Amino acid sequence: MTILIIEDEQKVASFIKKGLEEQQFTVELESDGEAGLKAAMEKDYDIIILDILLPGLNGREICRRLRQAQVWTPILMLSALQTTDDIVTGLDHGADDYLTKPFHFRELLARIQALHRRHHQDNIGEETLQFNDLLLNTASKTASRNGVQIILTAREYKLLELFMKHPNKVLSRAFISDAVWGIDRQSNANVVDVYVNYLRNKIEKPFNGEKLIHTLTGMGYVLKS
Repeated sequence: MTILIIEDEQKVASFIKKGLEEQQFTVELESDGEAGLKAAMEKDYDIIILDILLPGLNGREICRRLRQAQVWTPILMLSALQTTDDIVTGLDHGADDYLTKPFHFRELLARIQALHRRHHQDNIGEETLQFNDLLLNTASKTASRNGVQIILTAREYKLLELFMKHPNKVLSRAFISDAVWGIDRQSNANVVDVYVNYLRNKIEKPFNGEKLIHTLTGMGYVLKS
């Protein structure tokens, strides 16, 4: 696995690089936002580890530009910013996961492996999922309802895909968190609620408010007619 680290804190970058190389990963390091973006654009990496506060371009802008350029390399965003709003903002810009500083290397490694595994599984074959008039193409990562295209962020897409792969089944917040984010984040469980609300605003509100995702108090959510 080849990993790009974009991190300007030398101690943090060296700590991550040393640990990953001991796991037999190939690691490249950039400490500037512009240089990091250039490297991510020009070379294929298995994972990008991206700090938010960087000289030049910040991590959120790097993430946004990569996704805009159709670069879908899994991105693990690092930051000392740890409120729900900080996490949601990072994920909204296209990050696949968000890890707050300080962190244990074992958790970082687990998240990297989970991201790589999910990305590999997502790219096997083509499939169209359908629930009533809602369609999801897992090859092109596009959604539509009643023939109308729905624009989703990367995180909203993963959440909708999870619901459509488990129709009429109650999904707990812990299950959703583990499946979509890779790690059960009980301390940030409300992130799941925030993203379910985002998704509802896109797949229900513009279509006469016809509900598809239902809340079961104390249990979780279910996709049903």
